Amino acid sequence: MKEVIHRNSVSRILSISLAILLAFSTTLFGQEGDPDRGKQLFNSNCAACHKLDQRMTGPALAGVTKERDREWLHKWIKNNVALRKSGDPDAIAIFEEYNGAAMNTFPQLSEQDIDDILAYTENPPASAAAQTGGAGQAVAAEPSGIPNEVVLVALILVFGMLVIMLILVNKALRRIAEAKGIELPEDKEGRLPLWKAFVKNQFLVFVSVIVLLLVSAYFVYGYMMQVGVDQGYEPVQPIHFSHRIHAGDNEIDCKYCHSSARVSRTSGVPSLNVCMNCHKNIMEVAPETATAEHSKEFYDGEIQKLYEAVGWDVENQAYTGETKPVRWVKIHNLPDFVYFNHSQHVTVAGLACQECHGPIEEMEVVRQFSPLTMGWCVDCHRTTDVRMEGNEYYEKIHEELSKKYGVEKLTAAQMGALECGKCHY
Repeated sequence: MKEVIHRNSVSRILSISLAILLAFSTTLFGQEGDPDRGKQLFNSNCAACHKLDQRMTGPALAGVTKERDREWLHKWIKNNVALRKSGDPDAIAIFEEYNGAAMNTFPQLSEQDIDDILAYTENPPASAAAQTGGAGQAVAAEPSGIPNEVVLVALILVFGMLVIMLILVNKALRRIAEAKGIELPEDKEGRLPLWKAFVKNQFLVFVSVIVLLLVSAYFVYGYMMQVGVDQGYEPVQPIHFSHRIHAGDNEIDCKYCHSSARVSRTSGVPSLNVCMNCHKNIMEVAPETATAEHSKEFYDGEIQKLYEAVGWDVENQAYTGETKPVRWVKIHNLPDFVYFNHSQHVTVAGLACQECHGPIEEMEVVRQFSPLTMGWCVDCHRTTDVRMEGNEYYEKIHEELSKKYGVEKLTAAQMGALECGKCHY
């Protein structure tokens, strides 16, 4: 009885090979944490006291998972105070080694957050910038781990080798069949088109659908996360106002124009009367004020627009009473369900305008510097210490909460700044 080699043997080999390839790629990427995300968490929570390769307030953290048990590290990072009180000898030894410097507790970090941070200490992203070594000399950070580009090239090479191997195996099987006189079934219908062969292979269809869904979900998620984020928004205003000249060259305090930022929820748009406090007498700019982009004539023309808006007669040095409204374009917009109070941050917290608005004194045209997302605000609350000096109310709360958390300084988050009702109503 003649042996017959069925055509689906090749497709079975292909299916098995693809399964091996998928297993290989899963193993390659299946890390316990994400070092890229870990870098962001490290910078926002740990960088004030730790570096990867240099001892600071705390120890250098490169390779810390090789020195300490991962489960112990989770307990230490979550609440090192509780770990010391439990009598853990390692926790007590570290506390004594660093002269009793109390490490902040991080109850807000999830298990995955900590895994990401530890992954960063094990395998910093290849794009990490050069770090500064001792004596103020710049030391280039040595990239560790496998870059994504290398992994991608390796996967392509492996896939190509599998394809070549399948072709060679197919030819070898045919030669063996011919040598042994095995009759191969004739292809009466001719070769199937590639798309029909693909459709008939259920494994390939399944893998392709999964990959398509994952890729689609990635791009949809990325797009949705940008909805409402206007970072970099730089509208053209009806009257050109240069913060570079006013806040930069002339060093005018931001709160001189935006006076309500100290006492109100909003920073306020200064009235044109505030502008006229100076521009009653300043009718033109100095020649050295001009730039390659904006000439002296341009700036002088904008001052004339101001005079037209307020109804100022330059010749008679008097107001005509004929005013024109200026429709300023709002730059920083928050959703209606978000509450933000400027006075709480400017007066109570003592934050400089540049903390949120960036180097405003260098901007010719103001743009939205920060993303103003919820995650951005939360990160700031987790890393910013509350000012206690001269505030009896905060001093009393600090005294009670510092005992609870075992820290010397409280962050805004530990004072309740992560409560939903603080920003949403």
